[in-house]
Amino acid sequence: MNIYKPELVEIKEIIDETPDIKTFRLKFKDEKLQNNFSFKAGQFAEYSVFGEGECTFCIASSPTRPEFLECSFKLAGKVTKAMRKLKIGDTMGLRGPYGNSFPLEEMKGKNVVFIAGGIGLAPVRCIIWNVLDLRSEFKDITIIYGARSVSDLVYKYEIQDWQNMPGVKTVVTVDPGGETSDWKGEIGFVPSIVEKVAPKNENTIAIICGPPIMIKYTFPVMEKLGFSEDSIITTLENRMKCGLGKCGRCNIGSVYVCKDGPVFTYHQLKELPDEF
Repeated sequence: MNIYKPELVEIKEIIDETPDIKTFRLKFKDEKLQNNFSFKAGQFAEYSVFGEGECTFCIASSPTRPEFLECSFKLAGKVTKAMRKLKIGDTMGLRGPYGNSFPLEEMKGKNVVFIAGGIGLAPVRCIIWNVLDLRSEFKDITIIYGARSVSDLVYKYEIQDWQNMPGVKTVVTVDPGGETSDWKGEIGFVPSIVEKVAPKNENTIAIICGPPIMIKYTFPVMEKLGFSEDSIITTLENRMKCGLGKCGRCNIGSVYVCKDGPVFTYHQLKELPDEF
């Protein structure tokens, strides 16, 4: 693919995740592109609404499930507003994939802990399914996910699948006050629930994504639990715009999130300038 040229994709399905988050299932109109498109978990793409502009989102589906490409987006501005008006059968543009990826090969043979908050589950979901589809190549799997309220939880239709999988520990929480009368999960902020669950750090990789405040307060918890800085991995995709290192919007010092990331270890983040 020409990384500067949006290719045409058709919306095959639209899933209303929450009142302000939707998931699009997309297919390339060119069958050859659909069959040959490849990416790695953690990479992102540029999605465009012609006449309105484009937005950067992760590819939320797994490389092990090539039937569709999926993106999940939250109403945030002009382009996402235009995206919300699109219908099944409409055409969008897609260019990519861009960026680096989660270290899947390094994760094999290890325990994996996935920690996500809100729509931050989208990039984590990609690697979750990648790992689950290769289940025999990994050890214990823990998924910890939280949102502000029950209505803000995304991928509810898959969370239950994870909870029912043998060898997968799935813990779901909502912020205090966000529970419903029939809520049976945890109540508490993600960092406190992580500390409560206390996943073991030995031979373990932790993948974290969510609102910046959640990530900020989860890192110290992971350190307290004995995780090394190199075993904690996150993604900074919300800082990107052009995807090519041209616009300068995502640079932090000499690092460009779109070209050098969006996946970074906690150790790498601590080496960045204080502006982060």
